[in-house]
Amino acid sequence: MKIFSDPRFLVIYSAVVTVAFAVTLLCGFAAARSQTFDVLRVHRIDFVEPDGTPRLIISNRESFPGAYMRNKEYPRPDRRDTAGMIFMNDEGSEMGGLLFGGMKMKDGTIQNHGHLSFDQYEQDQIFAIDSGREDQDKFSALRIGERGDYPIQQAYEESLRIEKLPESERAAEWKKFFATHTGDANRIYLGRARDKSASLQLKDADGNTRLAMRVDAAGNPVIQFLDASGKVLNEFTATKE
Repeated sequence: MKIFSDPRFLVIYSAVVTVAFAVTLLCGFAAARSQTFDVLRVHRIDFVEPDGTPRLIISNRESFPGAYMRNKEYPRPDRRDTAGMIFMNDEGSEMGGLLFGGMKMKDGTIQNHGHLSFDQYEQDQIFAIDSGREDQDKFSALRIGERGDYPIQQAYEESLRIEKLPESERAAEWKKFFATHTGDANRIYLGRARDKSASLQLKDADGNTRLAMRVDAAGNPVIQFLDASGKVLNEFTATKE
């Protein structure tokens, strides 16, 4: 048994164990880089860059994230009781997402929705596709808009402040905010409305519809030219010369 107490044996033994441990560890890391699963059950997946910057979040409804701006998460002004995925840019700021959900309520009514959007840099959505149903009211639309040049982070910070105020004061505070943070407007709408009409609306920089082409539920087509107040300046129908 003297061999086991020989210093040379102990040195060799230690070296062998160290090498074996290192090989096992490296093999484990290599295997972790590429795995195959038949079924993966998760509540949420965060895809991040090597430095931890979030780039894509896929989540169920319960674990759905807040709004991200430069790697900081904010409570959403519009709470999203939904599942889906959020896209993030290189700086860890939200730049759009895909949301979906649907269910029959206890009273028998149906709630169903789907949403895909892309955001302006450090701002809200400027392109969106929506579809949904609220019981018997069905709709689907494509919307194109533009946003002001202020960072949406200012709206997030303001939301945190305003939500602490009495409800009776909130509308006035938001009015003050948007009086100095201008530029938000819907510009193009194409879709099927709840009244079963189909329309294309082109809007000015303030979001006022100026040109509208519409076919109602009965199949009657009309083209309208409007002023900024919504007054019809001229109208063409299939029967009007």
